[in-house]
Amino acid sequence: MLLLIGLANSSNFAFAGQPGVETTPQGFERIINFLKLTFVDARAYPVFAVMFGYGLVQLARRQKSSGATPGAVRRVLMKRNAWLIAFGAVHATLLYFGDFLGAYGIVGIICTLLLLNRSDRFHRFIIGIWALEIVYVVWVGIQAAIAALASSGPAHAIVNDPNPSLAASSYGASLLDRLHEYPLHTASVIPFIMVVWLGIWAARKQVLENPAAHRTLLTRVAVVSMGITILGGLPYALVGAGWLHVDESAVAALSMLSHVSGMFGGPGYIALFGLLVSRITKLSLPVRAISALGQRSMSGYLFQSIAWMALLAPFTLDLAHQFGSTAYVALACAVSVWLVSVIGAYAMSRRSYRGPAETLLRRLVY
Repeated sequence: MLLLIGLANSSNFAFAGQPGVETTPQGFERIINFLKLTFVDARAYPVFAVMFGYGLVQLARRQKSSGATPGAVRRVLMKRNAWLIAFGAVHATLLYFGDFLGAYGIVGIICTLLLLNRSDRFHRFIIGIWALEIVYVVWVGIQAAIAALASSGPAHAIVNDPNPSLAASSYGASLLDRLHEYPLHTASVIPFIMVVWLGIWAARKQVLENPAAHRTLLTRVAVVSMGITILGGLPYALVGAGWLHVDESAVAALSMLSHVSGMFGGPGYIALFGLLVSRITKLSLPVRAISALGQRSMSGYLFQSIAWMALLAPFTLDLAHQFGSTAYVALACAVSVWLVSVIGAYAMSRRSYRGPAETLLRRLVY
């Protein structure tokens, strides 16, 4: 999950905009653009949303099993989410406007107040909502297909939507830009509550605690969700790779299709991970190391932002402009930083250390 996030955010930093792809790709850059737009862009963030909802239920369940009253459980969840908002504000101000911690803190408060203590019958509504979302994706797909087939103007490439804070020439200027960008970004993430709600439903069914018993469900979710998210992103990815040439209005329609289908990447990837875990019979070193990072995901997430600032910002090492291909640099940074975080998390686990962000959050909450 954090590797997917790293692939997305390192590219945003390197290209100083979104979706963070080479606008005139050559050679292997075409493959990078194609894979990123098909499997990462608008598809990685919903994974966090599903797991955030799942974690809310797990935390509430642990509190109840320890003897906490319903009121005490709610107070802990409210306090934890309030601190997430604070963490997010600091992260967004100092490092990266595209923070998700604060937005999930807001969503967490809404879910605590309105969703967690509802009945199973009430939570079935989210399945109906996602069924309607499939219908909506199909409708957007039809409109995008019509726009592509009717394309008659000059070919239009994907252009990165600039983020001033990522292109700022000084840290002070970038900080001021982030103060303007962060609130708008946070507001755009709040609708992810529908993805979080799906995670709440799955946690109530304990789907991931026992994936082998839910293999049929996970298989169906993986096939349907990944099918939608891949097919929905494929036309836009072909444009990004320079293999499909359509006019500007068609590119906009294909971009819309890519984004609305991207939310299915959340349940799709989670189902794939669940199926993978159900087949793991030995806790090998790589599995233990990646699990250690998962248990320290907030520290790993914040570490990435520190790394992008140090490696890719124009006023620091600015590696994206020191070599021939920005796409190659972004890819190399994402994989390298993720590997370092895996090794660091495993070293922490060997010393029974939770991780700096997790330790601080726990102290503040409890």
